[in-house]
Amino acid sequence: MHVALRPRSGCLVLCLCLSVFTLLLQSLWVPLEMTRDEPAGRSPEEQGQRGLGFHRLALRLEALSTQVQRLSRERDVTQLTRDDISLLLQSFRKDQQGFARLVERELKRVSQKLDQLSRHQHHHHPHQSHTPSPNDDLRLHTGPNEKCEVPMDRAYPVCAEKVEFLRTRWQSDPCYAFYGVDGTTCSILTYLSQIEDFCPPRLGRNHSALPWHQKPHSYTEKAEIRTTLRPLHGVISNNSGAAINFIRSRVERMSKWWIQAALRMRQSSNKTASTQMRVLLYPGALAGSIGQRFEALVERGGPLGELVQWADLSACLTILGHNVTFSTSQQQLHRCRFRILDSFGTEPAFNSGSYARSHGYKTLWGSWGLQPLQYMTMFPHTPDNSFLGFVSEETARDEAREEELEPDTYRKDRIAVVYGKQDYMWQGKSEYVEVISEELETHATVYQPPGLASNLPSFIRNHGLLTQEHFLRLLRRAKVFVGLGFPYEGPAPIEAIALGCVFLQPRFDPPHSSDNNDFYKGKPTTRQISSQHPYVEKYIGKPHVWTVDVTNKTDVRETVRAILRTELKPFTPREFTCEGMLERVRSYIAHQNFCSKSVPTWPPESTLRVHLGPLGQSCVSVCQRSSLVCEPALFPNLNSPAAFARLGIGCSSMEQEVNHLFPSYSPWGRHCCLQQEPLLFSCAGSDPSYRRLCPCRAHLPGQVALCPECL
Repeated sequence: MHVALRPRSGCLVLCLCLSVFTLLLQSLWVPLEMTRDEPAGRSPEEQGQRGLGFHRLALRLEALSTQVQRLSRERDVTQLTRDDISLLLQSFRKDQQGFARLVERELKRVSQKLDQLSRHQHHHHPHQSHTPSPNDDLRLHTGPNEKCEVPMDRAYPVCAEKVEFLRTRWQSDPCYAFYGVDGTTCSILTYLSQIEDFCPPRLGRNHSALPWHQKPHSYTEKAEIRTTLRPLHGVISNNSGAAINFIRSRVERMSKWWIQAALRMRQSSNKTASTQMRVLLYPGALAGSIGQRFEALVERGGPLGELVQWADLSACLTILGHNVTFSTSQQQLHRCRFRILDSFGTEPAFNSGSYARSHGYKTLWGSWGLQPLQYMTMFPHTPDNSFLGFVSEETARDEAREEELEPDTYRKDRIAVVYGKQDYMWQGKSEYVEVISEELETHATVYQPPGLASNLPSFIRNHGLLTQEHFLRLLRRAKVFVGLGFPYEGPAPIEAIALGCVFLQPRFDPPHSSDNNDFYKGKPTTRQISSQHPYVEKYIGKPHVWTVDVTNKTDVRETVRAILRTELKPFTPREFTCEGMLERVRSYIAHQNFCSKSVPTWPPESTLRVHLGPLGQSCVSVCQRSSLVCEPALFPNLNSPAAFARLGIGCSSMEQEVNHLFPSYSPWGRHCCLQQEPLLFSCAGSDPSYRRLCPCRAHLPGQVALCPECL
């Protein structure tokens, strides 16, 4: 049906029609467990299936109604005219036959269901004949007389926990009902064994006969590298707002560099294309009332780092050949497989709800019970999560015009730009910035509300809040990019270093953490933050990054003078280039599979380097001491008595517990400890009583997420 949606009033008429029709069908769908006249002896499985067809129809119509309402809100016309109504009615007449057939078909199904209910209620007896229905194949697998017990299988340690979760939460998402879950143990076990692989396969089941097993396998197009972002432009243009405009602007501004990276990747790649995926991108920070507050902050100098990631992720997936949907509507979240864009990361101890509650790791952001590698971070904060990252915008430009650069391209003015867009970030930093201003002309980009006097020191030249393009233009002139200590771990220092700036940042002593810092308090991490930006301090360092004690004026002054004597070129690690991000995300798509235990381990076992750490150190630190990274996917290879024997450790006892520090060795009593809960394998975490057994691996230069054997 094609409907003219230009007049706002016409959209409202259509919304009203659809809403009435939806309510009519929803009123016909009454859960049978609530029906007073239900015959005795009816099984829960049989009751649960009858309403399923009505419920799905109602959901489909509700989604359609929501789409039309959204379109109506985007229109500016508010007056209903005779011509508007005429055009709308004409559009209805054009397709009335097709629409009538659709309604007739759905009402016929409703009528058949009502007839079945009537026959059951008035003529029910043991040998009654039965008219086949679309859901009969579900009853074959969770029949009314079937008794199901939760299996105890060490290969599926979280099966019982997942069953209990779905018993109480199966109605929280229509996705579960679509896959046949109706609250019964049988249907839950069928789902957890065949769809999510948390429970062992149920013997005697013909999985291919289930209706949902036929659709995914028919979607077999290959994901070929694209040299256009046109499909993404169409997706993003369906949304609006300050945050979406920022994402759209960044994607459009960087299109040329993404395409050139795609061409280079296409020429150098000899890999077989993977299966094309349908990906829903749902930036939750932009949804609902939270989204409205976030939108307002964007226009007043609020955080943009997460929006940078969403823009680059959407472009990356599109270039790699996958189909992307971009939505801030919760009604589209009807999928059961997730990757969580989690800028600061979630450590395993916070991820398991029951463990977090009983061990003091409960936070607002944790307890999802996912595989920790499903969380995707802005920087490689903890190897327990997958490092997604983003692209340094200036590096993308330089990759494309590297041969055109002249020798004086990197020449800088005697300018410092301060990293801090809001007044509160400058509190207590005046003396630190004043020392810098003695050597360099100091500029700021602080948001200034209209009519209010500036609180900045008089020696600061404030440009106000700049667009990204003008901000980058200012950084191209600057010699130093000055960190004030906040915001933590944002993308701007990477951009500045890529433009040839030196990043000067405060050292934190003692380190900031959830124990002593309001920003990190409640975050699902135990990290100790040694500076404003630990990544650039650790992985880039001097001469591009200098970390100082900002309370020591002499140290700050000598550091600034040393920086002025230094000549350096722009620098960016490969992982923050277009090609580096494409390489990384393609590897994740090809190798990360959290729904099956039958796929090969990735990274492969051949990359494993086993290290026994000293007392009180995390596996993150243990591996870093040897210029390696901790690889959580390889923990299962260490979780056995044989692993301790290979290291020559004599164990007086061998115990298995649920503890995020295990596998570990306690020298007092020579206790060897194994991990009982795979979700708690953790690179993070330390205790003075334990020496942790750590799976380390090498990584590619400038690409910490990938090992040499990983590509």
